[in-house]
Amino acid sequence: MRAGVVLTAHPGVEDLAVQAEESGLHSFWVNDTPMVHGDPFVALGLCAKATSRIRLGLGVTSPALRSAPAAASGLASLNALAPGRIICGVGTGNTARRTLGMRPTTAATMEKFTAALQDLCAGRAIKYREGDRVRDVRFLHTGAHVNTADPIEFVVAALLGPKAAAVAGRRGTGLISFGLLDPTAWHALHDARRHAAPGTPRNPGSRTGSYVVTALHILDEDENPHGDAARDATGHLVLSLLAFAADTAADPRAFAEQLGPEEREAVRRLLDRRGTTATAPDRHTKLYPNYLARIAAEDRDLILPSLMNALTLVGTPDDLRARIATLEQAGIDELLIQPVIDPPTEMAQLAKLLT
Repeated sequence: MRAGVVLTAHPGVEDLAVQAEESGLHSFWVNDTPMVHGDPFVALGLCAKATSRIRLGLGVTSPALRSAPAAASGLASLNALAPGRIICGVGTGNTARRTLGMRPTTAATMEKFTAALQDLCAGRAIKYREGDRVRDVRFLHTGAHVNTADPIEFVVAALLGPKAAAVAGRRGTGLISFGLLDPTAWHALHDARRHAAPGTPRNPGSRTGSYVVTALHILDEDENPHGDAARDATGHLVLSLLAFAADTAADPRAFAEQLGPEEREAVRRLLDRRGTTATAPDRHTKLYPNYLARIAAEDRDLILPSLMNALTLVGTPDDLRARIATLEQAGIDELLIQPVIDPPTEMAQLAKLLT
């Protein structure tokens, strides 16, 4: 299985991209979460100039954040800096929109956006609509400005439902999921993508991999798998799920209702601790600060063993290799970790684990 890393956009991220490349990792991704992290196109531009081999991923953008021409311009500009090394993740904006206090877009809108990006980034024209006005849009000047010749890899973000996987099938893209380590769920996603697949590839020459984002903690001898060190290394992923559950708890089809009693109690405690409720209009300002960053010590009690086991990889090297082999058998091509404690060390550990 290939290995990669996901980080937030910040000054100096290009140095980490160089270290990831030197560690032998296959890809380096930056989050697209406005108002929480820095700008991913700025960060990836710096990474493109600092590296020569590693693939660079945008994880993930959304039609609820950017217009197709604006996003395509950013992607094709990156492709000019790092020809053939760009990966673009596309989603409904579930995180990036909720951190703004807004709802994500629909799978249908995401599919139209993905199709537009594929066409524009390959040098083709699209029908671009704003309200009642529709115009033909294409790059009017390429040359040294943007690169539409080398293929960009597109992946669609999928959680548990088949709709996004079907979009991936129809558009001929790969898949990326966050914290989904259930092989059965991955088999279902791949089945949905395969059943929806068109007869011919939409973008010949582009790759279509399956990626999963998680957190990694390799245990020392006799170390507690749910101790403070393991919770600190993986807690950001667990808190992200609890924040989502808390944010949507008032929805009649609330995700929190799919959780067990202990997990629902953790959601309740998180809301109380942040001083907000599931219906407060400003709850996003209380739930998402420090999102996907190292957790505070006082929040360690929220990092439940059940959620650590479901969302992250904690274990001895032999345990982890066995679990990763099961994920590979389920069709996952690349394991992406999101480190927060010591990214250079964790990247090196991941590379060593998979060699």
